[in-house]
Amino acid sequence: MSFSLMLHSLISRTLTISAAALGLACAFALLSSVPARAVDTSAASKPRVLTGQAAFTDALHEVPGTRRHLTVSDLPAPAPEQSVDNGPSVVPRPANAWPIAPKGFKVDLYATGLDNPRLLRVAPNGDLFLAESGTGKIKIFRGVGADGKPQQVSVFAEGLHQPFGIAFYPAGPNPQWIFIGDTDEIVRFPYHSGDLKATGPQENVVDLPGGGRLRGGGHWTRDLVFSKDGSKLFASVGSHSNVDDSDTHPEEFHRADVLEFTPTGKFVKVYAWGLRNCVGEAINPITGELWCSTNERDALGNNLVPDYVTHVQEGGFYGWPWYYMGGHQDPRHAGKHPELQSKVITPDILVNPHFASLEMFFYEGSQFPAEYKGDGFAAEHGSWNRAQRSGYEVIRLPMHDGHATGEYEDFLTGFVTPDGQVWGRPVGVAQAADGSLFVSDDGSRSIWHVSYVGGK
Repeated sequence: MSFSLMLHSLISRTLTISAAALGLACAFALLSSVPARAVDTSAASKPRVLTGQAAFTDALHEVPGTRRHLTVSDLPAPAPEQSVDNGPSVVPRPANAWPIAPKGFKVDLYATGLDNPRLLRVAPNGDLFLAESGTGKIKIFRGVGADGKPQQVSVFAEGLHQPFGIAFYPAGPNPQWIFIGDTDEIVRFPYHSGDLKATGPQENVVDLPGGGRLRGGGHWTRDLVFSKDGSKLFASVGSHSNVDDSDTHPEEFHRADVLEFTPTGKFVKVYAWGLRNCVGEAINPITGELWCSTNERDALGNNLVPDYVTHVQEGGFYGWPWYYMGGHQDPRHAGKHPELQSKVITPDILVNPHFASLEMFFYEGSQFPAEYKGDGFAAEHGSWNRAQRSGYEVIRLPMHDGHATGEYEDFLTGFVTPDGQVWGRPVGVAQAADGSLFVSDDGSRSIWHVSYVGGK
C-alpha cells in the first residue's frame, strides 16, 4: 500500500471512531430529552470549530453549538463512483423525537397537518406567511396563543403554480403589494397590513423560465427579494439539470442565475450566473448585499461539491456547469471554457456537500443573546446523493460586521433518529416580530417555534 493510501486509511479510521463517539452522545440526547429539549453549549470557552476533514459530517453527528469551517483546500478529488441515490423515506415523527436546540432555547410545535409547507416570510405587522407549494396556496398564521398554537389561520391566496418566494413591497410598515414567485412567473396581489385574504386578483408581473419537480426534473423554486432601496427585484431561477452544458441546452437559458427586474417587472439583466440553484435569497441588513443559499451539483462524490451560502457579487460567475469553487473543472466538461476558470468566485460559507441548503435570513431581533445579532440562519433540507445522510437541520451563520467568518454552526438538529430514519426536513426559516424563530418542516408537515428563554 502506498504511503498516501496508508495515511488516508489511518485518518478515515480515526474520524470514524471520533464520529461514532459523538454520534452516541447525540443519540443519547435525542432519546433522553423531552419537548423543549436542548443541548448545553454554554461552556465558557469559544465554540469548538471543526476544520479540515473533521468538518465533513453526517446527520447523526450534528450537535447544536458545533461549528465547522470548510475551505477549498479541504475538497477531495471527484469520485463519481461514490454517487448513490440515498433519498430518505420520511417516517412519522417518533413519540420521543423533538428538534434539539442549544441550551436556553425552547422548541414548540406551532402548527402541523400542513401540506408541503415550504418558504416562510413575516409581514411587517407580524403575520407569518407560508407557501404551501404543492397545493398552490399561500397561508397566513397570526399570533401565538397560550397553547403555543396560532390564534388565527387563513388562506390568503390559492390556485398558484408551485408558489415559493414571498416579498412585500414597498418596504416599511405599510406595503401595498405582496409578490409571489410561482415556478413560471412572478405575480402580485394587492396587500394592506393585516389582510388575511387577498382583496384583489393576482396580476402577472413577469414570466420566468418554468417547470421542474422536487426530484427528477429541474429546479422549480423561485425566491424573490427586493434590494434594500427597493429599486431592484431579484428572482432566483435554478438550473434545469444537474450539470448540462448550457451552451448546447437551450432550456438552461436564464437558469442557474439570479435575474434582476424593476419592481414593475421590466427585465434589467442577469445579476449573477453560474449558481446552480439559489433557493433562498436575503438582503444583508448591514451591507445591503444580496445573499444566496445555494444547492450545488450532484454525482461527483460523497464530499463533493459543497453547498454554500454567500453574498452575491453583481456580474459574478459562480462556476456552474463547467467549474466549481476554487476554479476546479467539472470532469464532465473537461477542457471547456478555460477563459472562465479564473473568474469563478469562491463562496463565503461552504456547508457540507448535498445538504440541500434552502431558505435563509439575517437575524435582527433582540430576543436571542446579543451575539446572534446580525448572524444568518439557513435551513438544510437534507441529502439524497450521499451515502451518509447529512443536513436535516437549521444552521447559524456567524457574521462580523456583516461579513461571514466562513464558519457555520449546528443550531437546530434532531430530525433524524439514531438509526438513520428521517422524520423532519427543514425548509423555511423566518424571524418573528418578537425575535423568536419559525421553522417550516415538510417532513413532519409542521412549523416549529424556537424561543430563547435563558435560565427559565
